[in-house]
Amino acid sequence: MRPHTRMVRIQIRGREFEVPDNNMVLRCLQFLAPEDISYGRFCWNEDCQYCRVTYDLGEGTPVRKAISCKLMVQDGMRILDMASEISYCLRSLKLPPKDPGKHAEEIQVSPEQK
Repeated sequence: MRPHTRMVRIQIRGREFEVPDNNMVLRCLQFLAPEDISYGRFCWNEDCQYCRVTYDLGEGTPVRKAISCKLMVQDGMRILDMASEISYCLRSLKLPPKDPGKHAEEIQVSPEQK
């Protein structure tokens, strides 16, 4: 965990959490589920693509996809969907299921994106 000065609020599938600022999203998810994320199949350097998330920065902002090991957390960030490895590792948080009406596309990575 990088040094931080405050906690910021993020949403993951509609549930609010406080996580340390000045950290990558995957590290913040590890803050919320320390053992489960630690044992996940993440490479932490963008190669595996298992930490891909779909997110926005609040109502009315563009929806984007990113690799959470390279994405810095921001106050008000909303993680709308995530790769199945992250979902599995966050099972202890008992997040609501993905809303099939919103952002229903699966997060898949083509070979050229790897």
